[in-house]
Amino acid sequence: MNVSAIPLLFTPLRLRGLTLKNRIVVPPMCQYSAIEGLANDWHLVHLGKLASGGAAMVICEAVAVDRDGRITHGDLGLWSDAHIAPLKRVTDFQRSQGCVPAIQLAHAGRKASMQRPWHGNGPLDDTDRARGEHVWSVVAPSAIPMDEGWLEPHAMSRADIELLKTQWRDAAHRAIAAGFDVAEVHGAHGYLLHEFLSPLSNRRDDDYGGSFENRIRLPLEIAREVRAIWPQDKPVFFRVSSVDGVDGGWTIEDSVALARRLREVGIDVIDCSSGGLLGSATAARVKRYPGFQVPFAATIRRESDIPTMAVGLILDGPQADEVLRNGEADLIAIGREALYDPNWPLHAAEALGIDNEYADWPVQYGWWLDKRKKSLTPRK
Repeated sequence: MNVSAIPLLFTPLRLRGLTLKNRIVVPPMCQYSAIEGLANDWHLVHLGKLASGGAAMVICEAVAVDRDGRITHGDLGLWSDAHIAPLKRVTDFQRSQGCVPAIQLAHAGRKASMQRPWHGNGPLDDTDRARGEHVWSVVAPSAIPMDEGWLEPHAMSRADIELLKTQWRDAAHRAIAAGFDVAEVHGAHGYLLHEFLSPLSNRRDDDYGGSFENRIRLPLEIAREVRAIWPQDKPVFFRVSSVDGVDGGWTIEDSVALARRLREVGIDVIDCSSGGLLGSATAARVKRYPGFQVPFAATIRRESDIPTMAVGLILDGPQADEVLRNGEADLIAIGREALYDPNWPLHAAEALGIDNEYADWPVQYGWWLDKRKKSLTPRK
């Protein structure tokens, strides 16, 4: 295929010293299957399968920088050196498949200490305790629970905030040791950094609350800390809930202003999601339709002059390529569609007319599929 005819979805993208082979990223999707934060065979197979499916980059699920920062008892963590080796096993395999291994560093804040989704996705109860999953104390910018019946968080002191910065720094160092090439700071979906951003969850009256400048202070400090630690030739992303979708909450104008500041501290890409402040992580209080969050990525890209990643009901290759051709984003994140079809990137290439005799497939599969294709006799 003529280079000029290659769909944008399958053109490389250079970010600092790292080149992504295409524009397809599998975003973080929590599996809630770790024990004491340790990656296991499920994570190896899950993330390895997605890496062999043709995406340029696969982002490991939200990894807690502190044990108490887990969403559930099943979350991955990087609060100790013991967590490094199991994750290194994953990144080694991902890299062998030509995929860039990335990690999302996170703290759940007031949404910590909750049930795994298949156990109810709510506050831990007696049923969970019978399984040995007990409640732990949670923190937030202010002592405001997410909703009625949820744990009341401890409002973080200045000492708590300083400790948190140390935890993020230590986790970033461990992520490098575990072999990750890209770090993403999780500032979305109602978790701790998002709680500081939104005026609905941040009612502080010190330097970390009140005005817009004060509410963005901690997320900017964390982003700056991670950027300072991360290798200068490798990129750092920041995930934002572009809007809360709730009256009086965080707005797209706020996200544009934050993105400009994040660009100044060296963040390379804004990962544009939405919602989650009230309810589950995926509870975006905006109308859902194919590509429903793409306008957020387009607005932030245009008005903040920073690369963006679009996510949210992007269902097929032609749709994804159109987003790029329209200049609405620089990267496309394929989440649940990748769970439904781990080979989504390879199938998208076929749908967009790229036929290279399965050369992009893992060699263990490609030769079988090419042989089958050549042996098929067209029907008369």
